[in-house]
Amino acid sequence: MIGLFLGDTDFSEIVLKKIKKQKIKYFIIDFSKNNKFNKDKNSFRISIGKFGTIINLIKHKKCKKVLFAGKIAKPNFSSLRLDFKGIYYMPSVIRAAKIGDAAIIKSIIKILYNEGIKVISSIFFNPELSLKKGCYTKLKPKKYDLLSIKRGKIFFNKTKSLDHIQALIIKGDKILAKEGKEGTKKMLSKLKKKSDGILIKLPKKKQDLRMDLPTIGLQTLRDIKKYGLRGVVLQSKKNVVLDKNECIKFADKNNIFINII
Repeated sequence: MIGLFLGDTDFSEIVLKKIKKQKIKYFIIDFSKNNKFNKDKNSFRISIGKFGTIINLIKHKKCKKVLFAGKIAKPNFSSLRLDFKGIYYMPSVIRAAKIGDAAIIKSIIKILYNEGIKVISSIFFNPELSLKKGCYTKLKPKKYDLLSIKRGKIFFNKTKSLDHIQALIIKGDKILAKEGKEGTKKMLSKLKKKSDGILIKLPKKKQDLRMDLPTIGLQTLRDIKKYGLRGVVLQSKKNVVLDKNECIKFADKNNIFINII
């Protein structure tokens, strides 16, 4: 039995589909905005403030492992109704919310750990979604692209102001854009057309790799084309690529590289 904390984005549905295909017993705690899993008989809609109810459900199901998949957005804390454990744990979640959405999940993972519940990787059942090292497209990074990528990695590793982000756009030795709390799509929307840069998405420093891995999909590739970027770079086995075959096909058609380092 596996417990699934599922939020928005296609990723959560892909994970659920694989678990169903493998005929693994599961139940869902639906954290999506619009209760997208309400038609699933194994789905439960429980407020993030009801930690007692959530933990009791997990233990009632005799479940010792859970995973998180999909975007779980920051709730409206002022309108939450709390149970006893919610009152106890909520201050730590509120503090985490000031950092960002990923920090909220990290705080929930810590709470579950305190209750004896193990959180496994979001791609535990879907290892095929994470690409290994290599270039997956016909177009390969040129020598000057590799130098840009190297400089981008240095920014990720040494610049403290980037500790909280997962993505940046680099051209030569110049950072064109940095990802904020709004995410990669918002960052890309600030670019000029024909930017000729490279999108680099790497895990954050000290990131919990069980969740919130850097993710791209077909829409990311469409945005890369829209803003005239040369390619996208991800870290080996620490990424999620949705619609992999479609992404590669689109990239090949539009002279974009997908490079895993």
